[in-house]
Amino acid sequence: MPNDSLVIFDCDGVLVDSEPLAALAYVRAYAKNGLKIDAEVISHCVGMKQADIIAKIHQLTGQLLPDGATDDIWGETKALFTEQLASTLDIAAFLSRLEVARCVASSSSVERINHSLEVTGLAHYFGPSIFSSSMVKNGKPAPDIFLFAAEKMGFAPERSVVIEDSRYGVQGAVAAGMTAIGYVGGGHTHDGHGPELLAAGASAVCSSWDEVSAELRKREFV
Repeated sequence: MPNDSLVIFDCDGVLVDSEPLAALAYVRAYAKNGLKIDAEVISHCVGMKQADIIAKIHQLTGQLLPDGATDDIWGETKALFTEQLASTLDIAAFLSRLEVARCVASSSSVERINHSLEVTGLAHYFGPSIFSSSMVKNGKPAPDIFLFAAEKMGFAPERSVVIEDSRYGVQGAVAAGMTAIGYVGGGHTHDGHGPELLAAGASAVCSSWDEVSAELRKREFV
């Protein structure tokens, strides 16, 4: 087994099947402030950090969430995640078999990442190896979060592979000089999702963790 490789996981839509719940949380948070959006708008924002999502929603709909209301997003998200969040199918078995270094690099806040991993029972697979876009200047599709994570973990970009479900994440991984594998096994997967990730630069697209395992072996990351 190679010991010089790092697998970097996005969190939302990859480790945990959170995107449909996260979209509902935004709809509820905006409604709480007298603003109307729908989940379709949120689908254009998958992979972005919160500040960029709010800006994108404003651009697409003209609806602008007041600065003082941003905490409502996490309040609604945390409640939904606590009640309903599940991990993606077979991810625990995959992580149990994975014998190389791994970490999380997500656009979500550290608090949200930790909560997601705790309620789904995945936290012990990563320990303190959690990295958030809040730790870097630019969010995805910039490469900042992936380069930061690899540096902190002690791995070169060319020996780092990123598992991502969003085009912004794939673009960021490619810009970082890393191999990107697209994951389309989450509940938000849609027609054209796989081709979208390939067009963004993913080396392969997988709909199951067995397929991810095969890709990692083929590319000699495990």
